Amino acid sequence: MVFSGTKSRYLAEKICKSLDCEMGNMNIMHFADGEFAVSYEESIRGSHVFLVQSTFPNSDNLMELLLMIDAAKRASAKSIVAVIPYFGWARQDRKDKPRVSIGAKLVADLLSVAGIDRLITMDLHADQIQGFFDVPVDHLYASAVFLPYIESLHLDNLVIAAPDVGGSKRASTYSKYLDVPLVLCNKSREKANVVASMQVIGDVKGKNVVLIDDIVDTAGTITKAANIMLETGALSVRAIASHCVMSDPASERIQDSALEEIVFTDSIPYTHKCAKVKQLTIADLFAETIRRVVNNESISSQYII
Repeated sequence: MVFSGTKSRYLAEKICKSLDCEMGNMNIMHFADGEFAVSYEESIRGSHVFLVQSTFPNSDNLMELLLMIDAAKRASAKSIVAVIPYFGWARQDRKDKPRVSIGAKLVADLLSVAGIDRLITMDLHADQIQGFFDVPVDHLYASAVFLPYIESLHLDNLVIAAPDVGGSKRASTYSKYLDVPLVLCNKSREKANVVASMQVIGDVKGKNVVLIDDIVDTAGTITKAANIMLETGALSVRAIASHCVMSDPASERIQDSALEEIVFTDSIPYTHKCAKVKQLTIADLFAETIRRVVNNESISSQYII
C-alpha cells in the first residue's frame, strides 16, 4: 500500500500509476495554530506500507512523515518503508566546526524511533549517511535517468565537470561511464551559500560541458562555474543536478547565467518559472524498487553506475 504526504503527492501518484495500484486513502487534518494530525482512512493491518515524502523545507514535511510512520505503526502495519527521494538535512553530516549539530544523524534517529523498517532514498549528499541508520537503506542514483538523457543529446567534444571538489567522485563516475574527460572547479566560500572565488582545473576550450551536482540551492556555485567555463572558451555549458531545492534567487541566477539548461529529477516539486529548468521523473525508478522490495528481489540492476 502506497501513501503520500501533502507535498510529495504529485510523485506518489506517478509511482502508483507505474505500479498499477491505487494510492492509499489518508487524511491530514490541520488545526488553526498550525498543528496537524494524520489518520489512515482504510485498514493497513498486516500490510507493507510505503510512505512517499521528501523532507525538503519547510520542516512540516518531515513532521508529517514522522506522524505517518507513527500512525502506521499503531495501526499494525506489517512493515513501514519510508520512501524519501530527497533526504533533507544531509548537508549536516559531520562536525566541521565546534558546537554544531549533526542534522543528518538526528533525522535518521527520528525516523528510526518513529518506526521505519527500511529507507528508500536517492543521491544522498554524502554516501556515509547510510551508516546513520540501523535499518536497511536502498540508496538509488539519479544517474539511471540522467545518463540516458546525456547520451540523447549527442554532444561532440563532451566534458563532464564538477562545480566543486566535493562533487569530484560523482562527476568522475559519469566521465568514466561516458569515456570523456573530467574537469574540476576549485571554490572557496566566504560563508554558506556565498562563493568567494573559483578556478577551473582542466581544459574546457572548444568543449561542450555538462556540470554534475546533487543539490542546487541558491545556484550561486553552479552558475559561477558555468560563467567561468564559458569565459575560458567552452562552446556550451549545461548542468544536471539530482535535487531541485532552488531557493530564491536561484531561478533568476539560472535564467541570467551562461547555462543553456539545467536538468533536475522531480524529487522536489519546482513551482517557479524558469525556461532553462527541466525535470525528469524518477517515478519508474522508485516504483520498480518498491516492487522488488515487496517481492524480495535484488535491486542491483537498478544501478547503471
